[in-house]
Parts: sequence; structure tokens; C-alpha cells
Amino acid sequence: MNFSDSEIVASVMTTQEYEVSQKAELADVIFLNTCSIRDHAEQRVLNRLRELQHLRKKNPRLVIGVLGCMAERLKSTLLEDDKLGMRIDMVVGPDAYRELPQLLLDVESGQKAINVLLSADETYADIAPVRYTEGGVSAFISIMRGCENFCAYCVVPFTRGKERSRDPRTIVNETRQLLEAGYREVTLLGQNVNSYAWRNSQSETHTGFSALLEKVALTDPGLRVRFATSHPKDISDELIDVMARHTNICPSIHLPVQSGSSSVLERMNRKYSREDYLERIRAIRRAIPDCAISTDIIAGFCGETDEEHQETLSLMNEVGYDFAFMFKYSERPGTLAAKKYADDVPEDVKTRRLDDIIKLQQALSLKSNRRDVGKSFEVLVEGPSKRSPEVVMGRTPHNKVVVFPDKGYQAGDYVNVRINDCSSATLKGES
Repeated sequence: MNFSDSEIVASVMTTQEYEVSQKAELADVIFLNTCSIRDHAEQRVLNRLRELQHLRKKNPRLVIGVLGCMAERLKSTLLEDDKLGMRIDMVVGPDAYRELPQLLLDVESGQKAINVLLSADETYADIAPVRYTEGGVSAFISIMRGCENFCAYCVVPFTRGKERSRDPRTIVNETRQLLEAGYREVTLLGQNVNSYAWRNSQSETHTGFSALLEKVALTDPGLRVRFATSHPKDISDELIDVMARHTNICPSIHLPVQSGSSSVLERMNRKYSREDYLERIRAIRRAIPDCAISTDIIAGFCGETDEEHQETLSLMNEVGYDFAFMFKYSERPGTLAAKKYADDVPEDVKTRRLDDIIKLQQALSLKSNRRDVGKSFEVLVEGPSKRSPEVVMGRTPHNKVVVFPDKGYQAGDYVNVRINDCSSATLKGES
């Protein structure tokens, strides 16, 4: 989502005769688009801001701004030079990017600039993002913003605001424009795509996510379509059926579980149980037997016991995830968890439990990839491998990375690749 938002920022700035620079040393304006979901992410941003301060010596007029969720959460604190030990010129929330040109004028007049107002409406539907990957293969399309789930650990409802959706016509039009520009894959983005809901007041029609996904898939059978992220409580049989009907909708679902324990899920305010989650997994497997499933997992949430941790490990084994994002719990100020629960799992216990989760997922990923050895997949080439110019890389419809010898392939080519080896992270094949 932040990558997609950065493309919108680039669009706003280029209309004001700015150009995107590939090097911070050459820039007159530097924006850091930020995330607040974990404390570690915020600390990385602060460290990067400190690193950038030396550039002011060469360019005294340099403007440094903080955008996105961290700007929304910390607001005026980021403009307090003495407290931070550095200077930040602009603080702009995720719904105020249209105001960047005016805010820059404020900075040029000697003021510090801040705008962190959240919108009740979709903010950027009519802006054509500047794609960083010109001539690229895959592009993001934001279909909705905000979240109203209020999971106990999460700051997103506070930093991104209420849910609001784009007119489906603008999404389909953007998809067609990307096709004309040569893109072969789009990913529909939202904090919770299942919450997408567009109501046309004139015709009194309603478009939900399943219908939108189908509209996008029907724009061209050669276009791969992905989406992220689904909330387990909202993923419907209708959505699963749409995926099963259209071969260009990739058989890959990111379904964050966070914990395998119903008692922890209740404390997290996730609004589903372990049993509910597993029922959705079974529904996916029935309709799309080869569907890849990835997830998010939090280790050491408030009050988590060894038994609850073991429930997470057992659920991982039962589902057999292809991939997972795994983190230690990080208390975020202002959330329900910070107000209601003690962050009482010791740091060394969190670390040990996270290690357990990572080791198990590595084994599951390797097992999943080994099942693909001997099979052939249509791979969408993304470009040269980072390790060797004689090898190209791409992804299967299941979102697995494949490397194979280059035979003059171009980014955007579909290539039939037979898998002959693998690691836990990568498939290796021959075309």
C-alpha cells in the first residue's frame, strides 16, 4: 500500500514540474513514506531521517518530509527538532498528498508544514499514479482505503481512517491503461479488500469485492490478477467461486491468521476462532485444490501461554502454509491492546517462539516447493536474476519465485518452465 501511495505522491509532484530522482544526494525534496504497524518500522524511519541530515550541508534548501501512517500517528512530535535531535520540514498524513505542492510553498516561506487530516471519501481515485517500474510487468491498484476492524494490536484504523472505496469504473479504467502500457499483472490493494463496497446513489446498484474482482479479470484473459489482503472473517464463498471460475485470477490467497489459538484471537479482537479459520481453509481447498496460502503470524501477543503458542504451531502444520510473514508482538500506543492488556510475554520468550515459528515455516515452505519439483508452470518473467545475468526470474500463478536459464526472454513474457530443483524460498527450472 505504501508503494502504491508513493506512486501517487510522484504523480502529484510531477504535475508541479518536479522529477523523480534516483539518488537522495541529487534531490531537492526527500519524502519518507512510512509504516507504524510495528515499533521496529518506526525506528528504521527515524534512523534513516538522521542519516539524511548530512545532505543539508550540500543543499541548505533541502526539504525532508515524513509521509503516511507514522506522520499520522506522531503528528506534531515529528516537527519538534529538540526532541528528535534533527530537523523535519513536513509531516503529511496518507490522505493529504494532494496538498503537497501548497505545503512545499509553506516550507519555502520559512514555516514547517503539517497536514494529517483524514478523509471520509476516497481521496485519489482520479489520479493516475506515476509507475516507478516504467516498462514494468506488475502494478498495484488501490481499490479502497482505511479499516474498521479495530484488531487489538493494530494502529491502521487510527492512521488510515474509515473504510472508503473507489468507483469500480475508475479501477477497470486504470486496469485497461496498465494493459495498454504493457503491464501483464495487477494486484488489487486494500487494508481489507473484502470490505470493498461501492454504492452508486443514482442507479442504486452495489458492487462488492467479488464482483469487482470479476470485472477486472474480464478486462483481458492474458492479464494476471492478484489481491491483498483478505480478512479471514470476511472471505466469502462467492469470492472463492469467482477465483475458481477465472483462470487468470491467481490461485493464491494471503489470509493472515495471526495466532492459532482461539483464546488469543479473542484477545486480539479478530472476530473469528481457530475453527472458523480452518473452515475457510477447507472451503478454499475444495474449490481451488492447488491454491497457495500465505499468512501473517504474531509471536508473543499479550498473555500468550506456551500452550497457546503450540496451538499456533499445530495450525501451521494443519494448513501447510506456502509462505508467511512472522513477527514478534510490538505494543503500539493508543491501541486496544495497549489500553487493556499488559505486554507481559518476556522478550526472550517472544524471540524463542518466533524462532519456533520461523523454523517450522521454513520446513513447510520447503515441503511445498518440493511438491512442485517435476511439475511445469506458466511463469511470468520479471527480469534478470540478481545473482546471475545468465538467469532470469519470474513468478508462478501461485506467487512462487522461479529462476531459470535466460534464452533471450523479456520482462512480461510468459514461459512454460519445468521445475527440477528448489530451496525453501525459490523454485529452479528449465524452459
